[in-house]
Amino acid sequence: MIEADDLSWSYGPAQVLQAVSLAAPHGRVLGLIGPNGSGKTTLLRLLHGALDSSTGSVRVDGDRLAALAPRDAARRVAVVVQESGGESTLSVAEMVLLGRGPHLSTFQRAGAGDHAVAAEALARVGMSHLASRAFAGLSGGERQRVLIARALTQQATHLLLDEPTNHLDIRYQHEVLGLVADLAHDLHRTVVVVLHDLNLAARYCDDLVLLGDGGVVAAGPVDDVLVPDLLEPVYGIGIERVRTDDQLHLLFHPRTPTQEDVSA
Repeated sequence: MIEADDLSWSYGPAQVLQAVSLAAPHGRVLGLIGPNGSGKTTLLRLLHGALDSSTGSVRVDGDRLAALAPRDAARRVAVVVQESGGESTLSVAEMVLLGRGPHLSTFQRAGAGDHAVAAEALARVGMSHLASRAFAGLSGGERQRVLIARALTQQATHLLLDEPTNHLDIRYQHEVLGLVADLAHDLHRTVVVVLHDLNLAARYCDDLVLLGDGGVVAAGPVDDVLVPDLLEPVYGIGIERVRTDDQLHLLFHPRTPTQEDVSA
């Protein structure tokens, strides 16, 4: 479980996040949602220690993240960021094997056991057949699968992803998020994912944290957070909930500007 308490962050005089708390348990997918500039990526970076909050703390399975040695932290928390490694000259297999770094000493080379872990991770994401291909030559969806395999190769129990569907077409969006949800539910991982698309969040997340105005507007199960009364003030658009085949969908209706909006 990842627990955050009273996190804050500012870029210069601009307060992005203030007093944010959340909990992400094992075996569930927690989505971070909110409009542009609401601090989703900043919060994710605080959760894996790339940024250090001036207040509060982050705990991983009860231990303070800031107190963990970098190697220990990397064994617990794996991160998949946007557009990572696109210009690399590594092959797919070599890229995935990098995930064994936290388990090797400084000058230790990967052994047969490490290669087996990497091969298993590639198989898990359906990319074994491209192991010898150049990573840079893959499609966006294929790259995301490889980066998730690299994270799995770390054998961390917590997986954090920053907009893993960014720039992917519809098919790959669903394939990648379906894979992420399977990792949480089947392997009992803690998964935290930043998402823009609320309908993807509805389909693949178990819980959501809605950010707005520097803080948490709502948090809880998907069905409790994706409600028009909560979303409309944050996103500034009309929203309607519908269900088809027991799946929640959101329809969006741009609002006609009022005289008050025009005057403002």
